[in-house]
Amino acid sequence: MRQLTLNLASPAPPAFDNFISGTNLEACAQLAALAMPGARGTLYLWGAGGSGRSHLLAATVSAALAAGRPAQYWPAADLAPDFALPAECLLAVDDVERAPPAAQIALFRAYNDAPAAAAALLVAGPAPPLQLALREDLRTRIGQALVYELQPLSDADKFTALMELAHSRDIPVTPDQMQYLLTHGRRDIPWLVGVIDALDAATLERKRPVTIALLREIMQARAPD
Repeated sequence: MRQLTLNLASPAPPAFDNFISGTNLEACAQLAALAMPGARGTLYLWGAGGSGRSHLLAATVSAALAAGRPAQYWPAADLAPDFALPAECLLAVDDVERAPPAAQIALFRAYNDAPAAAAALLVAGPAPPLQLALREDLRTRIGQALVYELQPLSDADKFTALMELAHSRDIPVTPDQMQYLLTHGRRDIPWLVGVIDALDAATLERKRPVTIALLREIMQARAPD
């Protein structure tokens, strides 16, 4: 039998349509609106690790670029001290709690420049604004934004959403197989969706039904993610 080589190097790029929103529909709608040309304002997104913050920031930037709006995604740790906010830009800054002092100054300056630049700011972190270990003036600016906490999905919500996702792609996953994924896999949604993506590709290549053995192989291959 030919050995399957799982191609996991190029997962589907982050987008709104491959994010399982659950009870986060309002936050996703606000992000989609913020991406549109002409939209202004500031939004702060927070949630626990694996909640999908980075996915949604990247999805918002992609939506903005697709709509013809200038947009940039920056890990806060990499934001240059001399960063200048482009006109009409959507600026997305991830993991704001990791911003060094110089980057915090640059981000604070971007908040000040945003109204005149007709720009929009989207910032994400792991905690509410008041709990961020940042300089006071920046923490205050973040707290003045529209703030959304990403709510985790329950196990039942994950099961239903992932089954719907699999069926929408004509992947013949049984309830027992999906329960195996949820019981033995990681808890975060981006990882689980990545397994579904890889399962889709693998079943197309093998032209065989989904099995627990194939699912286990994919999960083990993705374990270091």
